[in-house]
Amino acid sequence: MTKQEKVNFVINTLYKLYPEIPIPLDHKDPYTLLIAVLMSAQSTDVRVNKITPLLFERADNPYDMIKLSIEEIREIIKPVGLSPMKSKGIHGLSHILIDKHNGEVPKTYEDLEELPAVGHKTAAVVLSQAFGIPAFPVDTHIHRLMYRWNLTNGKNVVQTEKDAKRIFPKELWNDLHLQIIWYGRQYSPARGWDLDKDIITKTIGRKSVLDEYYKKKK
Repeated sequence: MTKQEKVNFVINTLYKLYPEIPIPLDHKDPYTLLIAVLMSAQSTDVRVNKITPLLFERADNPYDMIKLSIEEIREIIKPVGLSPMKSKGIHGLSHILIDKHNGEVPKTYEDLEELPAVGHKTAAVVLSQAFGIPAFPVDTHIHRLMYRWNLTNGKNVVQTEKDAKRIFPKELWNDLHLQIIWYGRQYSPARGWDLDKDIITKTIGRKSVLDEYYKKKK
């Protein structure tokens, strides 16, 4: 199988499995998505989705959010972890959105990454899922799968993102990054991995990864 055939196999398989692609984090607009993505760092989408309704009931826009103290925000979001850093980030970015962007979430990497607690991946998720701007946010699932599928040698998410953008058509980026996340969770997890259920890795996987898997199974 050539590299292009492998890429086509990945795309076709993912579209068969996920013709409709749910967005993992519950939100109603760019601001609530931005806050949810920020809260998801080193947490789970399930946990975040349980806590965001409690926060958004109090404040679902930057104007109401700055009326809350950092301590009040921290108390609400404590179950998602890293609450001291995240509460400061949420409060701080809400002020900046009001002061610099008329209360609106900006639509560029540069402006988003200037916001407190907002890194490249968070910015990419917001651009992709809130505004439909082509982006390829790389999380741990995508990083793991791109390596397993021998589509990157990247030792970090920066290189993996570059490789993903190079090999996949730009018009598919927004769908593919979500499809790969869902696939990684359902069929190719880090733990409890069953290769027989993981059709993509079984078909195009990196030889060293497959050898290591079968070695552990013996």
